[in-house]
Amino acid sequence: MSALNTIPIDKLVRLVGTAKGPILIDVRTPEDFAANPVLIPGAVRRSVDDVAVWAPSFSGQNVVVICREGHKLSQGAAAWLRQSGADAEALDGGIAAWGKVGHPVVPESALPPRDAQGRTVWVTRARPKVDRIACPWLIRRFVDPNALFLFVAPAEVAGVAERFGATPFDVEGDGVVWSHDGERCTFDVMVDGFGLSGLAALTHLALIVRGADTARPDIAPEAAGLVALSLGLSRMFADDLEQLDAGMLIYDALYRWCRDATGETHDWVSHQPRGARAKEVTP
Repeated sequence: MSALNTIPIDKLVRLVGTAKGPILIDVRTPEDFAANPVLIPGAVRRSVDDVAVWAPSFSGQNVVVICREGHKLSQGAAAWLRQSGADAEALDGGIAAWGKVGHPVVPESALPPRDAQGRTVWVTRARPKVDRIACPWLIRRFVDPNALFLFVAPAEVAGVAERFGATPFDVEGDGVVWSHDGERCTFDVMVDGFGLSGLAALTHLALIVRGADTARPDIAPEAAGLVALSLGLSRMFADDLEQLDAGMLIYDALYRWCRDATGETHDWVSHQPRGARAKEVTP
């Protein structure tokens, strides 16, 4: 049984990556983080030393606070957040218990440099279709919820990356880490590179994205539908950021289908109660 004002690991793991999941804040000391430089997917780092400064910005939001073992740092920061109007809990057992169970973690070494506000900044080609919407969805849901994305003319990606400290993705070029690798698309590379391949739903979704992005609908029947939705979105929105916002919902839905509903079917009577269904189909 979890302690008061804490959330158990088995509950949090179901919320990670979902559209309405809580904000995750890692408050480990620099020493503790250096000893285990990984993050629970989607977590951001904050220092308890200035919790009074940043806590009010989370007023009215659901927050889970993470420290090494779920004791004074996360408990205290969660209490301060509640004092500031947030609905905050500490992770029972902290990141040590999370890792002991074997849930995925994102290595800090895989993340690009952050800007002055602590955000990762990414740049890619304008007019996205599949990979360039799927990858930002993955980053915002599992890596950095505050990530910024710059969409520019293809010829300007490298220059913008250098001038503005942005990380290029889904482009060709010397030194570009986040791009296609053989038959794998950029989404595949990111799932592996961010340590998320242990999430079966994401590996399933990656297969669909790969099929859609590389014109191989044979590898996943859902790929053809994703191509249609992606092309439709690109026709609906002239602004790439508006298209990304709309596309987030599509990938939220696909992820939940991959995680929870692949065995579910739908027909004329599948939504009806069992008794009504039997009566409906009985001659």
